[in-house]
Amino acid sequence: MTLRIPAATYRLQFNRESGLNEARALVPYLHALGVTDLYASPLLQAGRGSGHGYDVTDPTRLNRELGGERALAGLTEALRQHDMGLLLDIVPNHMAARAENPWWVDVLRYGPASPYAPYFDINWTPDRPGMTGKVLLPILGSPYGTALENGEFVLALQEDGFWLFYHDRRLPVKPGSYRQILSSGASGCSENPCPGPMPRQLEDLAGELDKLPSHAGTGFMTAFREITGRLWHLYQNCSEARVFIDEALRAINGTRGQPASFDRLDGLLAGQHYRPVFWPVANREINYRRFFGVSELVAVHVEDENVFKATHSLVLRLARAGQVTGLRIDHIDGLYDPEAYLIRLQEQLTGKREGAGFYVVVEKILGPVEELPANWPVHGTSGYDFLNLVNGLFIHSEGLDRLEEIYRCNGGPEDSFEEIVYKMKKRAMAELFSGEMRTLAGQLGRLAEQDRHARDLTLDELAEAVVEVMACFPVYRTYIREFTVTDRERQYIAEAVASAARRNPGAGRACAFLQRVLLQKYTDNLPAEWRLAWLHFVMRWQQFTGPVMAKGVEDAAMYVYNRLVSMNEVGGAPGAPPAPLPEFHRRNRARLQSRAYSLNATSTHDTKRSEDVRMRINVLSEIPALWTGRLEQWRRWNDGHKPVWNGRPVPDGNMEQFIYQTLLGAWPLREDEVPGFKKRLAGYLVKAAREAGTHTNWLQPDGDYEKALVQFTMSILEPGENNLFWPDFIRFQACIAHYGALGSLSQILVKITSPGVPDFYQGTELWDFSLVDPDNRRPVDFNVRMAMLAQLREQESGGRTIPVRELLDSWRDGRVKLFLTYRALQFRRNHPELFAGGEYIPLEASGPGTGHVCAFARRSDGNWVLVAVPRLLALFRAGCRGPAAQGGPPGELPPRILPLGKETWGDSTLLLPEGTPGLWRNVLTGETVAAGAAPGGRVLPLAEVWQSFPAALLAPGDPQAGPLCI
Repeated sequence: MTLRIPAATYRLQFNRESGLNEARALVPYLHALGVTDLYASPLLQAGRGSGHGYDVTDPTRLNRELGGERALAGLTEALRQHDMGLLLDIVPNHMAARAENPWWVDVLRYGPASPYAPYFDINWTPDRPGMTGKVLLPILGSPYGTALENGEFVLALQEDGFWLFYHDRRLPVKPGSYRQILSSGASGCSENPCPGPMPRQLEDLAGELDKLPSHAGTGFMTAFREITGRLWHLYQNCSEARVFIDEALRAINGTRGQPASFDRLDGLLAGQHYRPVFWPVANREINYRRFFGVSELVAVHVEDENVFKATHSLVLRLARAGQVTGLRIDHIDGLYDPEAYLIRLQEQLTGKREGAGFYVVVEKILGPVEELPANWPVHGTSGYDFLNLVNGLFIHSEGLDRLEEIYRCNGGPEDSFEEIVYKMKKRAMAELFSGEMRTLAGQLGRLAEQDRHARDLTLDELAEAVVEVMACFPVYRTYIREFTVTDRERQYIAEAVASAARRNPGAGRACAFLQRVLLQKYTDNLPAEWRLAWLHFVMRWQQFTGPVMAKGVEDAAMYVYNRLVSMNEVGGAPGAPPAPLPEFHRRNRARLQSRAYSLNATSTHDTKRSEDVRMRINVLSEIPALWTGRLEQWRRWNDGHKPVWNGRPVPDGNMEQFIYQTLLGAWPLREDEVPGFKKRLAGYLVKAAREAGTHTNWLQPDGDYEKALVQFTMSILEPGENNLFWPDFIRFQACIAHYGALGSLSQILVKITSPGVPDFYQGTELWDFSLVDPDNRRPVDFNVRMAMLAQLREQESGGRTIPVRELLDSWRDGRVKLFLTYRALQFRRNHPELFAGGEYIPLEASGPGTGHVCAFARRSDGNWVLVAVPRLLALFRAGCRGPAAQGGPPGELPPRILPLGKETWGDSTLLLPEGTPGLWRNVLTGETVAAGAAPGGRVLPLAEVWQSFPAALLAPGDPQAGPLCI
C-alpha cells in the first residue's frame, strides 16, 4: 500500500441532503481550487437523519442515506481521475445506543450472554441493588412510575418478535419473557371475557422457546429468529391466535387511570436486561461508559482484537482497495490504549508494526507546550494546535492586557480563567460524571485495601481525591500503558496533585496515595496481579480526564470567561497571552521536524467560531481604548432594553460583552442575510447560556431567562430614532469587518505555506461567519463558489489578467478570499518539494512596519519561496504606539483603506537570508520585486512587496515572463 500524503484537504459534512453523489459533482471544482484530498465526515451507517455521522449504528455498512457503496465507488472513481485522495473520519470510541444498532439491541435482549456484550464498555455488576446483569437506560422524560402509569410504555408484536415501545423508542423483549406474555392472554381479567386457553399452535411455539438453550449463541439466535418469524406469521394468518395475543397485550399494557392494571407491564419490564429510568439518573448511576456524558453514545472496547476487527472491517477493506487513502481518528483520548490501537491499525493497513505507512491523523487537543507522543505511528493531529497558534499572530498582547481591565470593570467575573476552569471541571464531574467518579473511587478503594499506608482512607476521602486531582489536571490525559512513567507524565501528575493538595489540604493523604498509584509507585512485595490492578486503574483513569476537561473547559469555561472570545477555541488558552512572533516561528520549525504532515486547520466542524469571525473579534485587542469607549456607551444606551428576570436585568455585564463581541464577529455582510442571522443568533445565545450554566443549563433550562436574553438582543438590533446603539454599532462593526477581512487573508496564506497540510472546512473559501454547531453545519451554496472560481480561471486564461484591485475594492463578495486560496493552493500543489519538507526560515522586518509583518522562507534543493503577510493592521493604522493602543482616550476609528504601497509601509524592508535570489515574482499579482543592498545583506522593500495586494507569495523571478495578473 503506497503512502499518500495530502497537499491540501477539504472537509465535507455529509448528510442525507448532501451525500456521496453530491460530493462527486464537486470533485472537479475542488481539484480546480487546488485541493488534493477530500476529507469526509464519517460515512458508516449512522442513525436516521444524522447530521454528523458520529452516531454509528453499523460499522460494517456504508450509510444508506448518503448513497451506499455504489455512490462511494462513483465518488472515489471521480477522485482517482483527478489524482485526489479520500481522508475518512472514523469513530473507534463509541457507537449509537439505540434500536438501529443491531449489536446494542442484541445486548439489551440477551444481556451479558449476548456475543456482543464484550463489545461495549458496560459494568454488569454495578453497586446499585438489582442492577446486576442489566443496563441502565436513561431514556425517560419523567420518573419511571409516572411514565408507566401514564401509559407511555406499550408492548407490541412485530414481525421480529415482541417489543416494548416508549414513544418512538423500541426496546427488545428477552426470549425468557415470551411465555409470560403469552400466558397473560389466558390469565383472565375482570372487565372482558377471556378468549380461553392458549391456542395449540401458540402453546407449541411457547414450548419451543422454553427448550432453547440458556446461552445466546449463534444457534440460539437463529432458532429464536425462526420462532419469532413463525409467531408473526401465525398472528397474521390465524384469527384465533391474533385474538389471543391481542388480549394478552391488552392485559399487560394496562389502562390509564387504573394504576394496578400496570402491574403486569411493570413486572415484564423488571425482568428485562435493562432498566429504563428518568434521564437525569444517568449522570449519577450510569453503568456504561459514554462519549462526553451523552447517554445515546455508548463506548466500545476497541482494545479487544475481536471488537477492532468487527468495527474496522469495512474501513480496512476500503483502504486496501485504495478507495480510502487516509484516516482521521476521532476522540483518540477516549481509548483505553491509544498507542496499541494505532499500532494495530497501521499493522492491519500495511502489514507492518513499525512506522506510519498509511496516512493517519488523530483528533488530539494539545496544550500550549504539549506534543504528540513521539512513538505514535501517526502523521499528526487534526489541526487545533495550529489553529490556536496562527490565531495568536493577530492578537496584540499589550492590548489584551488592557482588555482584561475593561472586562473586569464591565461585569466580567473576578475569577481568573484558571480558577473558572477548576470550578467548571468540578461542576462537570458533579453534574455529568458523578457515577463515573464514584466508580473510579471504588476501584481506588480496592487498591487502598491492599496498601498498609492507605488502608484507613475512607471511600469519601478517596472520592474527594479523585475529583480534586482530575479538576487540577493540566492536560487532557496522560498515556501510561506500562509500569514505567515518562518524565513529562510524571510532571503533569505531580503538578495536578500539588495543586489539589493546595486547594484542599484535607484531601492531602488521599491525593498522595492517588499519586503513588498513578506513578506506579507500589512496594516491591506487591503481588503481580495487584500490580496489574494498579496499571488497569491508571489506564481507566486516563479515559475520563479528557471528557472532564472537554466538558469543563470547551463546553463551560469558554462560555463563562469572555475577555476576548476569539481566544475561546478548542485547545486554546484564553487566560494566557498569545504566542509572540518568534515563538510562532519556533513552533513551525519544530512542527516541520516532528509532524510535517499534520493538518493546518483554521475552521472545523467543532470550532466555536469560524476563522473569519475570530479574525474580526481579534481586532478588539488592537484598539482597546476604542472598544472600552464603545462598550461603556453601548451598555448605557441599552440599559433600558433589558428585561427583568428574578429581580435582575438580563443580560448581566459578562453576557452583555459576549453578545457584543458575537455581533461584531458574525454580523452578515449582506443586508438580505440579516433576518436569517437573527434566527441563528437566537439559537446560539440559548446554547451559549446553557453551556455557561450560570442562569440556565441543559439539565434544568430556565425558559424565562432564555426568552429575556433573546428579547434583549433582538430589541437592540431594531433600528429606530430612540435606538442610539444601532447606527453606532453599524459604523464600528464596518471598521472591525474591514480589518478582520485583512487578517483573514493573511491567515489563509500563512496556513497554506506553513509546515503541515492546509485544511479547509466546507464553504470557507468565501467569507464564512458561522458560529458553533449546528450553525457551522448549514448547507453550503457550492454553485456560487463554482461560478466565482470559473470566472477567475477564465480571466487568467489566454494571458488575460485578474483585476486584483477590483477584487480588493469589492472584497465583501468574498472573491478576494477565493482568489488567494486558489492561487496559493495551485502553487503549493505544483511545488510539493518546497512545502512537504522544505526548510523553514523565519524572516525579519525593519523600519516602521516592524512588528506588523509575519514572513518566512521555504527552501528545498536550491528552490525558494518567500511568504510575507501584514498583521495587527488596525493597531498600525491607529498610530502603532499612539493613544488608542496605549489605552488613552478613544479617538477616531482607524481609516478603512487598503494597507498598500509606500504610503503605508514607507521605508520598511524585509531582510533576506544569505543565498536568496535577487529578483522575485509575486505569484499572486505577477509583479516583480528586486532585492536591494543593505548592511548585513539583501532586503526587499515592503512597499513593493505589497504594492497592489496585502499578501505576498514570492517565487524566484524570471524577467522574461509575462505578468500573471495585475
